[in-house]
Amino acid sequence: MFQNNPQFPLYIPSKGRFKKRLTIKALENMKVPYHVIVEEQEYKDYASVIDKKNILVLDKSYQKNYITCDNLGTTKPVGSGAVRNFAWEHSISNNHKWHWVMDDNIAYFARFNRNLRIKCYDGTPFKVMEDFTLRYKNVAMSGPAYLMFVTDRDAFRFPPFTVNTRIYSCNLIRNDVPFRWEGRYNEDTHLSLRMLKAGWCTIQFNAFLQHKMATQSMKGGNTDVLYKHGTVPKSKMQVQLHPDVTKMVWRFGRIHHYVDYTKFKKTNRLILKDNLKINNKTNEYGLTLIKKTLKGQNGK
Repeated sequence: MFQNNPQFPLYIPSKGRFKKRLTIKALENMKVPYHVIVEEQEYKDYASVIDKKNILVLDKSYQKNYITCDNLGTTKPVGSGAVRNFAWEHSISNNHKWHWVMDDNIAYFARFNRNLRIKCYDGTPFKVMEDFTLRYKNVAMSGPAYLMFVTDRDAFRFPPFTVNTRIYSCNLIRNDVPFRWEGRYNEDTHLSLRMLKAGWCTIQFNAFLQHKMATQSMKGGNTDVLYKHGTVPKSKMQVQLHPDVTKMVWRFGRIHHYVDYTKFKKTNRLILKDNLKINNKTNEYGLTLIKKTLKGQNGK
């Protein structure tokens, strides 16, 4: 069977979710290699259900030295940004120029094509996003959009990709950019905005999607340790960090932050690499549509 895999390493920071393991199971079903990063006290739990060679134990100094962007110190957990910085440095130490880092509550990845969201069963989505991102010399980060925001029959509303917006939950990051994760909350938005304000571009893919569980809907991770008092604190932090483009709003049944990325779409332009040759023929990367019969159909 044809198999595409990403060329760059994939990391999954995970906490308190060794039983669920949504992203881990998704990648295992796709036969995509990965690393899961856990805190030392949870190593045995994760090692009891996944191959030990896939597990990395977090160096606690990354939590101790993490920039939380508030004055709460260690009265609250610092969030997942510290673990993401550990992944960043681990990939550099292994001579990689880019790396993937993704949340641990992604149920599956899909292709959006001809008004259909189609579940993917190998690593092709990551390979395609890598190849497209690497066409450009000034992209700092890219990743797939949320499946919940790109619905069937939306083909005319959503182009294959959107430039210069927030990249969230599943991030392909260029290792040599002068940034690291910061912030107890909203570290993905904060990182995206710092990159954009420095003149870099980001690419959000609509052609490939991630089916991530909604915020606070799954136990473990930040849900138990940071969001038990709701999302107001993280929205306030976002406004404080970037008041020029952010405001507080009521969305999705709760207080939320809204970021206006309009100016970055006008000022930050993608720049192709020098002497790049692009084949104009459609490359399907071996993707084949497989029709599955649902249980209960055809007498089965």
